[in-house]
Amino acid sequence: MITVVSTMQLESNSEKEWDQLIRERFRSARDRAGWISGQLLAPSDAPNTRVIIGTWKSRQDWEAWHEDPAFLTSRKRLDKLQHVDHQTALYDVIEGAQASN
Repeated sequence: MITVVSTMQLESNSEKEWDQLIRERFRSARDRAGWISGQLLAPSDAPNTRVIIGTWKSRQDWEAWHEDPAFLTSRKRLDKLQHVDHQTALYDVIEGAQASN
């Protein structure tokens, strides 16, 4: 299992549209092979910063999603709403824990 952490700076006044596009992207990921979960975060002290955390069964599953035509279409619009210098890091998941509700 892997967790992907992407951090980016948004253009001024693009937060609402950018967040909505990511929500749509999360909905489309639910049907993808290997998708486990995702989170969209905004640091309390940096309103134009966004962090996406996605967890996948494998790196191959995550990479295949990036070749999906719907993903590529939304990426073009997202790229216009954010600065180019975003960062992405992949982590192998050693252990996961969740509340037992």
